[in-house]
Amino acid sequence: MDDMRNVRGPAGLTGPGDWWRALAELVLPGECAGCGAPRSTLCERCRRALARGSPRPVRPRGAPGGLPPVWAAVPYADAVRSVLLAHKERGALPLAAPLGEALAVAVRAALREGRVPPDGPDPPDGQAAGDGPVVLVPVPSARRAVRVRGHDPARRIALAAAGVLRRSGTPARTAAVLRQRRAVADQAGLDAAGRLANLDGALELRPGGEALLAAAGRLLVVDDVTTTGASVAEAARVLRSTAERKGTCVPFAAAVVAASPLFFD
Repeated sequence: MDDMRNVRGPAGLTGPGDWWRALAELVLPGECAGCGAPRSTLCERCRRALARGSPRPVRPRGAPGGLPPVWAAVPYADAVRSVLLAHKERGALPLAAPLGEALAVAVRAALREGRVPPDGPDPPDGQAAGDGPVVLVPVPSARRAVRVRGHDPARRIALAAAGVLRRSGTPARTAAVLRQRRAVADQAGLDAAGRLANLDGALELRPGGEALLAAAGRLLVVDDVTTTGASVAEAARVLRSTAERKGTCVPFAAAVVAASPLFFD
């Protein structure tokens, strides 16, 4: 559940199949995942498109109730969209590293500019809101999607982002404490209302999750992309419920690599 950083390889590579795929891309690079340029997994131009975004708060129209402040690094369009899809759907695992760098930019913005949600409980005596390490909680993929893809994209990107944050001096770790409690439909074919209904009550805390969250100073729900905010809101609901049940105050926000271009206008 935790990031297990002492046993994982670079960019979140976790198994023999991961390593072989990553090695093949390094030795025999194909086309850039962003623009199709030859002999490059990710060309310098597309890498800059990810790294040089201007993170900003994003909020969908008709945002679901309970959606925390969300920060996005870049718009979900053009090369960025292609890179995210290559990582998620085609198993281009080395892309987790640059995507993690972009997510870390959004996390820093959320930490710098974010505010404690006003409806949260007061901190216990002697506990200052925000004390402790930053904990990134990835929105989990459906079990079937993980089996088909062979990996959980948001978790992999979160692991890479936590590494970037630690190297820059921000104590950070990843806690994959959420899981699906029931089957959900593919979100791709649903409108905003359908996505909300599809995910309502779909997530729960894994056994032992409370212990992993206990020492958190700031929780951030993280994901690769947000469009309607349904997935982030559902993850936030579980974390908020856990905090209220334990009587603790853990300020939290959300950070994503990319959001709909409409939010950047």
